[in-house]
Amino acid sequence: MRVLIAEDDCTSRSILTVILAKWGYEVVSAADGDEAWAALQKPDAPRIALLDWMMPGMTGPQLCRRVRGRERAEPLYIILVTSKSDRQDIVRGLDAGADDYIAKPYDNEELRARINVGRRILDLQAELRSQEKLQGVLEMAGAVCHELNQPLQIVSGYSQLLLTDLSESDPRYATLKTIKEGIDRMGALTRKINNITKYKTKDYLGGKSKIVDIDRSSGHKETL
Repeated sequence: MRVLIAEDDCTSRSILTVILAKWGYEVVSAADGDEAWAALQKPDAPRIALLDWMMPGMTGPQLCRRVRGRERAEPLYIILVTSKSDRQDIVRGLDAGADDYIAKPYDNEELRARINVGRRILDLQAELRSQEKLQGVLEMAGAVCHELNQPLQIVSGYSQLLLTDLSESDPRYATLKTIKEGIDRMGALTRKINNITKYKTKDYLGGKSKIVDIDRSSGHKETL
């Protein structure tokens, strides 16, 4: 996960960069609020931001308000880094849009814990979005399957009746059997779609894209 460090003090910024890199984060640094804002507008913008309260250009709270005032494709978890310890200052920072704060001088383990909290929250938000996406897909798929089931059953039933009236030597028998097998495969597919309970994908077109893995998503053992 990428983390933005917005800190005008070069020494503090360098120390934070080394510490976060040791913890396995990819660090993007900014020397002032304007640089931080520019970094957050990029397509690969960091998901967590450590913003110093007092910076040239936009301050930490000003940057918070500007970030929260614009829609983002991905959520951003903001931690304000401040030497201010007055309760009203902390409230102002949180009201500006910060998710958390840490007071200077801070303990590295406390910082690590607060960043980990942010990461867990972002992971939970991503899981929730995935579930919401799955729910929308399931509702649409369920409606389609419902509309398909009745005509599929009718065609399958009539195909079976026609097969019973034909001998296997009749040239029409093989064609009709192929039609019925195709219809039954479609019916099996609708049953699998109706049993989907989780969102699993698989590679498609040689890994160029991904599609829903219906078997793994539904846990269905039936073979199409």
